[in-house]
Amino acid sequence: MADTAVKLAGLELANPVIPASGTFGYGQEFAELYDLNVLGSIALKGTTLAPRAGNPQPRIADCPAGMLNSVGLQNPGIDRVLSEELPKLAKFYGKPVILNIAGFSPEEFARCCAKCEGTEQIGIIELNISCPNVHRGGKNFGVSPDTAYEAMKAARAATAKPLFPKLTPNVTDIGEIACACAEAGADGLCLINTVLGMRIDLDTRHTVLANAVGGLSGPAILPVALRCVYQAYEAVKLPIIGAGGVSCAGDVIEMLLAGASAVEVGAANLQNPFACRDIIAALPGEMEKHGMESLSEIIGKAH
Repeated sequence: MADTAVKLAGLELANPVIPASGTFGYGQEFAELYDLNVLGSIALKGTTLAPRAGNPQPRIADCPAGMLNSVGLQNPGIDRVLSEELPKLAKFYGKPVILNIAGFSPEEFARCCAKCEGTEQIGIIELNISCPNVHRGGKNFGVSPDTAYEAMKAARAATAKPLFPKLTPNVTDIGEIACACAEAGADGLCLINTVLGMRIDLDTRHTVLANAVGGLSGPAILPVALRCVYQAYEAVKLPIIGAGGVSCAGDVIEMLLAGASAVEVGAANLQNPFACRDIIAALPGEMEKHGMESLSEIIGKAH
């Protein structure tokens, strides 16, 4: 019988499939469609210290083999997520979740992490270090080893929970960023975040997104994500959550071979709300097809 179980920073997951932050909300709408307890875990919508309305409309655009988004971290703020959204989720999902935290200064990362410390429902904190650092002229934390280190170090001092910074692919050397995060005390890594992209309307001659630039996700970025996971696995000895373009069981297995211990599914949820459930159901057959008995035993075997 195929063994789909994996371990992730002390958490035992029945399978490696996790809905990605920002594509699954807080789970409530999906819980009306199927039992979410089949999921390995759930990465919740990106959460900031203060509530955010997000970017102006339009902020979603179609493109070949994927989509662009510039939602802008719309969320009710960490206090409401902890006091309202997590208790609601606990009514229909009984496993530890991953809380995605975004901050615009090292202090904001630290304050959000500190607020999570006593919440057992949170198994892992995922740090979105693709945010602009207001103290460094708006430069994203994740594009520099120094600023990535600062954000990670501040979060590390504020919590004992496992910390997985989510890395951006929009860098020259992702291994360098991974090493900086490891040095600052990361327990694991999540990669990748979206790839920067743009569309232009030929009739209006303006950018399709109000924010001009957005994040490209979907099948188009799977090869980029696999490359980044492979390089990060070579650079550091930390568990990795692979994300970017995953839409079928075969993609999950590719991610594990590249070095991921678990996999987040993002844009596929927006096209098919049953995507994660269907991928989990297909995993044993895909494993049998390729002569694999245990997913935990194939992690990193492409190296």
